Amino acid sequence: METQKMHLATISILIKDRAAQAPEVNQILTKHGNIILARLGLHLGENAPENCVAVITVVIKATSQTISDLTKEIDQLYGVVAKSNILSE
Repeated sequence: METQKMHLATISILIKDRAAQAPEVNQILTKHGNIILARLGLHLGENAPENCVAVITVVIKATSQTISDLTKEIDQLYGVVAKSNILSE
């Protein structure tokens, strides 16, 4: 059986209402903790642009399908936007 190629990627997550949506985002990230290499979370406070009060960036190592699935799962949450960037071929 052929193994699928692993990729290094980032997922950037913008959260509109930190108090309401962060617990759901954190639950999803915890579920996928085995592929997360690094995580940075920022609460923007008064520096926040309209409709975004928190930003989370995660670095992951996974197959392209897993990266896509995780990004979609997070992006489907109300008030949350997630975008991935695959860094390796």
